[in-house]
Amino acid sequence: MPVPVFHRRTNVGGVDVFYREAGPPNAPVVLLPHGYPCSSYEFRDYMRHLGEDWRLLAPDFPGSGYSATPEAFAYDFDGFASFLEDFTDTLGVKRFALYLHDFGSQIGLRLAIRDPDRVTALIVQNGDIYEDVLGAKYAGLKDIWKMERAKGLGKLRESISEDHFRDEFLNDVRPELAQRIPPDLWELHWALMTERRQEIAAGIIYDLKDNLAWFPRYQAWLREHSPPTLILWGPQDGYMPEESARAWLRDLPEAELHLLDAGHWLLETSVAEAVDLTRDFLRRVHSRV
Repeated sequence: MPVPVFHRRTNVGGVDVFYREAGPPNAPVVLLPHGYPCSSYEFRDYMRHLGEDWRLLAPDFPGSGYSATPEAFAYDFDGFASFLEDFTDTLGVKRFALYLHDFGSQIGLRLAIRDPDRVTALIVQNGDIYEDVLGAKYAGLKDIWKMERAKGLGKLRESISEDHFRDEFLNDVRPELAQRIPPDLWELHWALMTERRQEIAAGIIYDLKDNLAWFPRYQAWLREHSPPTLILWGPQDGYMPEESARAWLRDLPEAELHLLDAGHWLLETSVAEAVDLTRDFLRRVHSRV
């Protein structure tokens, strides 16, 4: 049965942080870092249907959603990984299954590299750590990454708009699926984008090019630790097509891969299927979670 999702705030290293929580406080934890240009909002329905047996925690990163946007914060992948570490420490969470989606994949894996024993299982959903299978939508970004930083940031800053947010959320899904993706996603998140947040977003997107150098490190961690892994993938994704999903099996050959009739934001169109697959997976690895 669906359970309530609680909307809470806490202080993490001096930063006012908003997060969503569902499930019993003593249950095994599933940590849900969000992607761009979203927030913990992306997990709202997923959490309601899994909270009977697990404690689900979805924070808004600093500079996103309803969390604060402090000046004294490192808005890069290491900074966000440190934030996740501090967030779980603040809530007294020692171990957790980790949901990897969008740029939350790289952030979550940096956290895993820091302390592998904390990660009990992975749920991978449209997260990119294999450069040779990046989708066609990366072509425009690669052109910007060739630019000198100031020029590249300027180009990105010009492109960050409400229409850009809409395109990001609709991505390459079929028209009938697009009608099932609520406009709340881009309307809500664009309304929260201050000038400062737009600058931060441009910087993160530009610095994605430096994150590519970390891809082999992420892959090596997967090979070394081989955590139980469920891969849920929406192949209608211009950034991360089906080939990007199958690439994870190079380093996690025992992982379970499920290709859904969905795109990058599959929790908007295929949440029931995602919940069923996740519930079955977590029940089987429960002793390790």
